[in-house]
Amino acid sequence: MLLDSVRHLLRLHAAAPVEPQSVHEPSPILSPEIALADDDDSAWPRARIGVAEALWGEGFLLPGGREQVVRLAKPLGLSAASSLLLIGAGTGGPPRCITAELGVWVTGYEANPRLIALANERSQRAGLGRRAQVESWDPERPKFPARYFHHGMAIEPLRGEPPGPLLGAVARALKPGGQFVLEEVVADRPLQTTDPMVETWARMDHRLPTVPSELAITDMLAQLGFDVRIAEDVSRRQMQQALLGWRAISKRCGNRTPYRGRCLWSCARRSYGLRASA
Repeated sequence: MLLDSVRHLLRLHAAAPVEPQSVHEPSPILSPEIALADDDDSAWPRARIGVAEALWGEGFLLPGGREQVVRLAKPLGLSAASSLLLIGAGTGGPPRCITAELGVWVTGYEANPRLIALANERSQRAGLGRRAQVESWDPERPKFPARYFHHGMAIEPLRGEPPGPLLGAVARALKPGGQFVLEEVVADRPLQTTDPMVETWARMDHRLPTVPSELAITDMLAQLGFDVRIAEDVSRRQMQQALLGWRAISKRCGNRTPYRGRCLWSCARRSYGLRASA
Protein backbone atom coordinates (compact mmCIF):
# COMPACT_ATOMS: atom_id res chain seq x y z
CA MET A 1 0.00 0.00 0.00
CA LEU A 2 1.09 3.58 -0.57
CA LEU A 3 1.59 4.57 3.06
CA ASP A 4 3.24 1.29 3.98
CA SER A 5 5.79 1.86 1.20
CA VAL A 6 6.49 5.40 2.42
CA ARG A 7 6.83 4.40 6.06
CA HIS A 8 9.08 1.50 5.14
CA LEU A 9 11.24 3.88 3.14
CA LEU A 10 11.48 6.33 6.03
CA ARG A 11 12.54 3.56 8.43
CA LEU A 12 15.29 2.38 6.06
CA HIS A 13 16.34 5.66 4.52
CA ALA A 14 19.91 5.30 5.77
CA ALA A 15 20.47 2.09 3.80
CA ALA A 16 22.24 2.46 0.46
CA PRO A 17 19.78 1.95 -2.40
CA VAL A 18 20.55 -0.28 -5.35
CA GLU A 19 22.26 1.76 -8.06
CA PRO A 20 20.43 1.78 -11.39
CA GLN A 21 22.35 0.80 -14.52
CA SER A 22 22.22 4.31 -15.94
CA VAL A 23 21.93 7.65 -14.17
CA HIS A 24 20.41 10.77 -15.70
CA GLU A 25 22.44 13.93 -16.07
CA PRO A 26 20.75 16.54 -13.87
CA SER A 27 20.70 20.21 -14.72
CA PRO A 28 23.37 22.42 -13.15
CA ILE A 29 22.32 23.74 -9.75
CA LEU A 30 20.50 27.03 -10.10
CA SER A 31 21.86 30.09 -8.37
CA PRO A 32 20.35 30.82 -4.94
CA GLU A 33 18.80 34.03 -6.27
CA ILE A 34 16.83 32.15 -8.93
CA ALA A 35 16.08 29.08 -6.84
CA LEU A 36 14.76 31.02 -3.88
CA ALA A 37 12.65 33.59 -5.71
CA ASP A 38 9.05 33.75 -4.53
CA ASP A 39 6.12 34.39 -6.84
CA ASP A 40 2.35 34.04 -7.03
CA ASP A 41 2.07 30.46 -8.36
CA SER A 42 1.30 28.46 -5.22
CA ALA A 43 1.44 25.06 -6.94
CA TRP A 44 4.59 25.55 -9.01
CA PRO A 45 6.66 28.50 -7.77
CA ARG A 46 10.03 28.99 -9.43
CA ALA A 47 11.79 27.50 -6.42
CA ARG A 48 9.91 24.20 -6.75
CA ILE A 49 10.58 23.99 -10.49
CA GLY A 50 14.24 24.77 -9.91
CA VAL A 51 14.66 22.05 -7.30
CA ALA A 52 12.81 19.42 -9.38
CA GLU A 53 14.87 20.17 -12.48
CA ALA A 54 18.10 20.16 -10.50
CA LEU A 55 17.14 16.65 -9.40
CA TRP A 56 15.83 15.16 -12.65
CA GLY A 57 17.11 17.37 -15.48
CA GLU A 58 15.67 20.36 -17.30
CA GLY A 59 12.02 19.82 -18.16
CA PHE A 60 11.45 16.89 -15.79
CA LEU A 61 9.53 17.15 -12.53
CA LEU A 62 9.33 13.52 -11.34
CA PRO A 63 11.85 10.81 -10.37
CA GLY A 64 13.70 9.16 -13.23
CA GLY A 65 13.62 12.14 -15.57
CA ARG A 66 14.42 11.46 -19.22
CA GLU A 67 15.32 7.81 -18.62
CA GLN A 68 11.93 7.00 -17.10
CA VAL A 69 9.96 8.86 -19.80
CA VAL A 70 11.76 7.08 -22.64
CA ARG A 71 11.29 3.77 -20.86
CA LEU A 72 7.53 4.35 -20.82
CA ALA A 73 7.39 5.51 -24.44
CA LYS A 74 9.50 2.90 -26.23
CA PRO A 75 7.00 -0.02 -26.02
CA LEU A 76 4.53 2.04 -28.06
CA GLY A 77 6.64 1.62 -31.20
CA LEU A 78 6.59 5.34 -32.00
CA SER A 79 8.03 6.78 -35.21
CA ALA A 80 7.96 9.90 -37.37
CA ALA A 81 4.77 8.56 -38.95
CA SER A 82 2.86 8.49 -35.64
CA SER A 83 1.34 11.01 -33.27
CA LEU A 84 1.33 10.85 -29.50
CA LEU A 85 -1.11 12.29 -26.95
CA LEU A 86 0.95 13.05 -23.84
CA ILE A 87 -0.84 14.13 -20.65
CA GLY A 88 1.39 15.46 -17.91
CA ALA A 89 3.95 17.36 -20.00
CA GLY A 90 5.29 19.37 -17.08
CA THR A 91 7.91 21.89 -18.18
CA GLY A 92 8.25 20.14 -21.52
CA GLY A 93 10.96 17.55 -20.92
CA PRO A 94 8.76 14.52 -21.75
CA PRO A 95 7.49 15.73 -25.15
CA ARG A 96 10.88 17.11 -26.15
CA CYS A 97 12.86 13.98 -25.31
CA ILE A 98 10.31 11.65 -26.95
CA THR A 99 10.29 13.75 -30.11
CA ALA A 100 14.09 14.01 -30.21
CA GLU A 101 14.71 10.31 -29.55
CA LEU A 102 11.85 8.64 -31.43
CA GLY A 103 10.91 11.21 -34.08
CA VAL A 104 7.21 11.17 -33.23
CA TRP A 105 4.94 14.23 -33.29
CA VAL A 106 3.90 14.88 -29.67
CA THR A 107 1.02 17.01 -28.44
CA GLY A 108 1.51 17.49 -24.74
CA TYR A 109 -1.16 18.57 -22.28
CA GLU A 110 -0.57 20.28 -18.96
CA ALA A 111 -2.97 21.86 -16.46
CA ASN A 112 -0.69 24.51 -14.96
CA PRO A 113 -0.34 27.72 -17.05
CA ARG A 114 3.19 28.46 -15.82
CA LEU A 115 4.42 25.00 -16.83
CA ILE A 116 2.76 25.32 -20.25
CA ALA A 117 4.43 28.66 -20.98
CA LEU A 118 7.83 27.40 -19.89
CA ALA A 119 7.48 24.16 -21.88
CA ASN A 120 6.55 25.93 -25.12
CA GLU A 121 9.27 28.56 -24.74
CA ARG A 122 11.85 25.80 -24.40
CA SER A 123 10.46 23.82 -27.34
CA GLN A 124 10.74 26.90 -29.54
CA ARG A 125 14.27 27.51 -28.32
CA ALA A 126 15.17 23.88 -29.10
CA GLY A 127 13.83 24.25 -32.64
CA LEU A 128 11.08 21.67 -32.11
CA GLY A 129 8.12 24.05 -32.40
CA ARG A 130 4.86 22.21 -32.91
CA ARG A 131 6.57 18.80 -32.88
CA ALA A 132 6.58 19.09 -29.08
CA GLN A 133 3.74 21.56 -28.50
CA VAL A 134 2.13 21.72 -25.04
CA GLU A 135 -1.51 22.78 -24.64
CA SER A 136 -3.88 23.32 -21.73
CA TRP A 137 -6.38 20.78 -20.42
CA ASP A 138 -8.92 20.72 -17.59
CA PRO A 139 -8.52 17.69 -15.26
CA GLU A 140 -12.13 18.08 -14.10
CA ARG A 141 -13.51 18.11 -17.66
CA PRO A 142 -10.92 16.41 -19.87
CA LYS A 143 -11.39 16.70 -23.62
CA PHE A 144 -9.01 16.00 -26.49
CA PRO A 145 -9.41 15.90 -30.29
CA ALA A 146 -11.48 12.83 -31.24
CA ARG A 147 -9.79 9.94 -33.08
CA TYR A 148 -6.73 12.11 -33.65
CA PHE A 149 -3.76 10.35 -32.02
CA HIS A 150 -2.12 7.04 -32.88
CA HIS A 151 -1.08 6.40 -29.26
CA GLY A 152 -1.41 7.93 -25.80
CA MET A 153 0.66 8.33 -22.65
CA ALA A 154 -0.20 9.90 -19.30
CA ILE A 155 2.19 10.67 -16.44
CA GLU A 156 0.38 11.01 -13.09
CA PRO A 157 -2.55 12.90 -14.63
CA LEU A 158 -5.25 12.30 -12.00
CA ARG A 159 -3.93 14.02 -8.87
CA GLY A 160 -7.01 12.95 -6.94
CA GLU A 161 -9.60 13.37 -9.69
CA PRO A 162 -11.71 10.29 -10.53
CA PRO A 163 -10.14 8.21 -13.32
CA GLY A 164 -13.32 7.65 -15.36
CA PRO A 165 -13.55 11.02 -17.18
CA LEU A 166 -9.87 11.05 -18.13
CA LEU A 167 -9.73 7.45 -19.34
CA GLY A 168 -12.91 7.97 -21.37
CA ALA A 169 -11.47 11.11 -22.97
CA VAL A 170 -8.26 9.27 -23.86
CA ALA A 171 -10.19 6.36 -25.41
CA ARG A 172 -12.14 8.81 -27.59
CA ALA A 173 -8.94 10.60 -28.64
CA LEU A 174 -7.12 7.50 -29.93
CA LYS A 175 -7.42 6.04 -33.39
CA PRO A 176 -8.51 2.38 -33.70
CA GLY A 177 -5.72 0.10 -32.52
CA GLY A 178 -4.09 2.84 -30.47
CA GLN A 179 -2.04 1.94 -27.40
CA PHE A 180 -2.01 3.76 -24.08
CA VAL A 181 0.60 3.88 -21.29
CA LEU A 182 -0.42 5.21 -17.88
CA GLU A 183 1.80 5.95 -14.88
CA GLU A 184 -0.29 6.77 -11.83
CA VAL A 185 -0.27 6.71 -8.02
CA VAL A 186 -2.55 3.92 -6.81
CA ALA A 187 -3.31 2.18 -3.50
CA ASP A 188 -4.74 -1.23 -2.63
CA ARG A 189 -7.10 0.35 -0.09
CA PRO A 190 -8.60 3.84 0.14
CA LEU A 191 -6.32 6.28 1.92
CA GLN A 192 -7.45 7.65 5.26
CA THR A 193 -7.78 11.33 4.46
CA THR A 194 -7.50 12.22 8.16
CA ASP A 195 -4.11 10.48 8.44
CA PRO A 196 -1.52 13.25 9.11
CA MET A 197 0.86 11.76 6.52
CA VAL A 198 -1.85 11.72 3.85
CA GLU A 199 -2.93 15.26 4.73
CA THR A 200 0.64 16.55 4.53
CA TRP A 201 1.36 14.75 1.27
CA ALA A 202 -1.78 16.09 -0.42
CA ARG A 203 -1.29 19.63 0.86
CA MET A 204 2.36 19.90 -0.14
CA ASP A 205 1.81 18.26 -3.52
CA HIS A 206 -1.22 20.49 -4.22
CA ARG A 207 -3.52 17.58 -4.99
CA LEU A 208 -6.59 15.83 -3.64
CA PRO A 209 -5.91 13.01 -1.15
CA THR A 210 -8.01 10.42 -3.01
CA VAL A 211 -6.11 7.66 -4.83
CA PRO A 212 -7.65 4.97 -7.07
CA SER A 213 -6.83 1.29 -6.90
CA GLU A 214 -4.95 -0.52 -9.64
CA LEU A 215 -7.92 -2.89 -10.04
CA ALA A 216 -10.36 0.01 -10.55
CA ILE A 217 -8.22 1.53 -13.30
CA THR A 218 -7.68 -1.85 -14.96
CA ASP A 219 -11.44 -2.54 -14.96
CA MET A 220 -12.23 0.87 -16.44
CA LEU A 221 -9.65 0.42 -19.20
CA ALA A 222 -11.12 -2.99 -20.04
CA GLN A 223 -14.63 -1.52 -20.21
CA LEU A 224 -13.34 1.09 -22.65
CA GLY A 225 -12.00 -1.64 -24.94
CA PHE A 226 -8.34 -1.64 -23.91
CA ASP A 227 -6.52 -4.95 -23.62
CA VAL A 228 -4.49 -4.41 -20.45
CA ARG A 229 -1.26 -6.33 -20.95
CA ILE A 230 1.04 -4.97 -18.25
CA ALA A 231 0.39 -3.70 -14.74
CA GLU A 232 3.73 -3.05 -13.04
CA ASP A 233 4.51 -1.81 -9.55
CA VAL A 234 7.48 0.54 -9.96
CA SER A 235 7.44 1.89 -6.40
CA ARG A 236 10.85 0.53 -5.45
CA ARG A 237 12.56 1.86 -8.56
CA GLN A 238 11.00 5.30 -8.14
CA MET A 239 11.95 5.46 -4.47
CA GLN A 240 15.53 4.52 -5.32
CA GLN A 241 15.63 7.15 -8.05
CA ALA A 242 14.31 9.75 -5.60
CA LEU A 243 16.92 8.90 -2.97
CA LEU A 244 19.71 8.90 -5.56
CA GLY A 245 18.58 12.27 -6.82
CA TRP A 246 18.57 13.82 -3.35
CA ARG A 247 21.93 12.27 -2.54
CA ALA A 248 23.44 13.76 -5.69
CA ILE A 249 21.95 17.23 -5.18
CA SER A 250 23.00 17.25 -1.52
CA LYS A 251 26.61 16.61 -2.56
CA ARG A 252 26.48 19.29 -5.24
CA CYS A 253 24.90 21.83 -2.89
CA GLY A 254 27.78 21.46 -0.45
CA ASN A 255 27.68 24.18 2.18
CA ARG A 256 25.34 26.51 0.28
CA THR A 257 22.89 26.50 3.18
CA PRO A 258 20.07 28.71 1.80
CA TYR A 259 19.65 26.66 -1.35
CA ARG A 260 20.03 23.40 0.51
CA GLY A 261 17.31 24.53 2.88
CA ARG A 262 15.04 25.16 -0.09
CA CYS A 263 15.79 21.64 -1.28
CA LEU A 264 14.58 20.28 2.04
CA TRP A 265 11.50 22.53 1.78
CA SER A 266 10.61 20.75 -1.44
CA CYS A 267 11.56 17.21 -0.40
CA ALA A 268 8.13 16.18 0.90
CA ARG A 269 6.50 17.12 -2.39
CA ARG A 270 7.53 13.88 -4.07
CA SER A 271 4.88 11.16 -3.99
CA TYR A 272 6.46 7.76 -3.45
CA GLY A 273 3.41 5.70 -4.31
CA LEU A 274 2.50 2.71 -6.39
CA ARG A 275 2.54 3.54 -10.05
CA ALA A 276 0.85 1.27 -12.53
CA SER A 277 1.81 1.13 -16.20
CA ALA A 278 -1.07 -0.30 -18.20
